[in-house]
Amino acid sequence: MIAHDLPLAKLVSMLGVTRRVVTGLIDAGFVTPERGPRKELRFSFQDVVLLRTALRLRAADVPPRKISQALARLKSDLPDELPLSGLRVTAEGGSVVVKTGPSQWDAVTGQLLLDFEVAEVKGNVVLLDATPERKEAAATQAGEWYELGGQLMKTDARGAERAYRRAIELSPEPHYGAYVDLGALLCEEEHRCGDALAVFDKALMHFPTDAVLHFNRAVALEGIGQIDEAVQSYRRCLEADPDYADAHHNLAILLDRRGDRQGLIRHLNAYRKLSS
Repeated sequence: MIAHDLPLAKLVSMLGVTRRVVTGLIDAGFVTPERGPRKELRFSFQDVVLLRTALRLRAADVPPRKISQALARLKSDLPDELPLSGLRVTAEGGSVVVKTGPSQWDAVTGQLLLDFEVAEVKGNVVLLDATPERKEAAATQAGEWYELGGQLMKTDARGAERAYRRAIELSPEPHYGAYVDLGALLCEEEHRCGDALAVFDKALMHFPTDAVLHFNRAVALEGIGQIDEAVQSYRRCLEADPDYADAHHNLAILLDRRGDRQGLIRHLNAYRKLSS
């Protein structure tokens, strides 16, 4: 049997909304709270999760019909009470799925349970923990935001950018892949090479000898017209990896622009040798 122990006043405070918003969601049929001895509304653990989900989905501009479908699937999978081992809500295939277990989400309090973020991936609703407390949970969440960024790359560049930045923010260790992909997205897809440069500069603080980051930084510098600095970044790339063919190629072109015929020939020959 589901216990209905939460009064309306406490629910309103927990969700951070007005009573009118909550009663509107009730009238819309998202939840069906019980009545207490004095006819007051009493809400269950399931009601809290469903209402918070409805609020987040609505804030994310998910259509009402899709919200109703997602909540119906979610309600069927929710346990009656919050497990001590934790709970995590996500989407797999076409369904919203509830998972429990210590490897998922250490949510021993309702507040932690309710702190999640909403995104849409190919029509599915994805709910991700916004503030994982344990290092392991944070690493898992960072990986999921990174994967979400990859899925959004071709259809929602701004959404992908937010996902990559969230992965960087959450990751207990510097997230190399998120730095690389975020910078590439900004410079190549969004034509924001100045913003990409800032990303690569930050990444190089953690990975100072990484050839790919120096190469991408050079490309970003070219994109904002800082040719001399780009030449230096290509040289640093080749110091880290002398066999980086594309760095030889791009550096040869820039040296040719500067009238360095000897440099052009040297790096062009290196490029041809590595590419053959």
